[in-house]
Amino acid sequence: MIYRESGQFKTSYQNDSVIFPIKQDRMFIFALLALAALVVPMFASEYMLSGILIPFLVLSLAALGLNILTGYAGLLSLGSAAFMAVGAFATYNFLVRVPGMPLLLALVLGGLCAAAVGILFGLPSLRIKGFYLAAATLAAQFFVEWVLTKFSWFTNHSASGVISSPPLEVFGIALDTPVSKYLFTLAVVVVLALAAKNLVRSSTGRAWMAVRDMDVAAEVIGIPILKTKLLAFAISSFYFGIAGALYAFILLGTVDAQAFDLHRSFQILFMIIIGGVGSILGSFLGAAFIVLLPIVLNLLGQLLHGIVSTQFLSNLEMMIFGGLIIFFLIVEPLGLAKMWQITKEKLRLWPFPH
Repeated sequence: MIYRESGQFKTSYQNDSVIFPIKQDRMFIFALLALAALVVPMFASEYMLSGILIPFLVLSLAALGLNILTGYAGLLSLGSAAFMAVGAFATYNFLVRVPGMPLLLALVLGGLCAAAVGILFGLPSLRIKGFYLAAATLAAQFFVEWVLTKFSWFTNHSASGVISSPPLEVFGIALDTPVSKYLFTLAVVVVLALAAKNLVRSSTGRAWMAVRDMDVAAEVIGIPILKTKLLAFAISSFYFGIAGALYAFILLGTVDAQAFDLHRSFQILFMIIIGGVGSILGSFLGAAFIVLLPIVLNLLGQLLHGIVSTQFLSNLEMMIFGGLIIFFLIVEPLGLAKMWQITKEKLRLWPFPH
């Protein structure tokens, strides 16, 4: 069969520890990236780029940040949108208040500001865990939103509290078309996803998983609990900050604290539950599901117009979300990513019995 690893010999430890050890997986990833970077910009419509692909990439990055914190380090957070807001507003202020500030540098500095706030609100994780830690991060959500709306300095003293994105350019290339915005977002997400994949396979990632599985045993074998948990909050919040800046400038074109409300935090949490907790792939699968479900329901509503009421279709999205969350928590807690892994294992052995 096509999906077989027979005949693919590893002659060194380095070859055995690559990210994608099976040749077919490497070919699939390269083909997917080539399709996304070369073919999609040529044939995709403006709606496809601005309404589907860019939201998918931005939300995938946010889900990736939460998966680092919750999936790998085992620290539950309900303040994801707050850290996204910090990154968005910090990036805006760096661009506006520092003349000639490059966009990439402003993104990194905005992410670092979000990481600093994440460390601050991650300090309670040293004493509390589970539901109580979720309540502490929930406080971050309300506190950050209050600060950004209360003090007009963050919005450059805008009367409405909503500020427009300044002109964006990278290496002299203006980001003023859906294609340029899509390619820039794709490049950022690919780089950060690759960094996250390597990070969770490193000693840092193993320390996170040890703390997640049993923090007392991890401390006994010499893993510094303080450093490990705060590092998870810092890196996770950095990803949130970058995602928040991309969401504000690339997707919306405006910066508004209300765009990063509690609903956004729960949306990101639903992504990793459905996609897969503790999985890089699960972050992308969960984001794809969240983005595509409203579109599918909209098409379904057009087909069933006059048969099913509009009110029912408007509530159907939340009903499906709730039902799927219950389904995955009971049947497959590791989400769509685990189901895809099981499918791959069966393909490697088919037609022989498993």
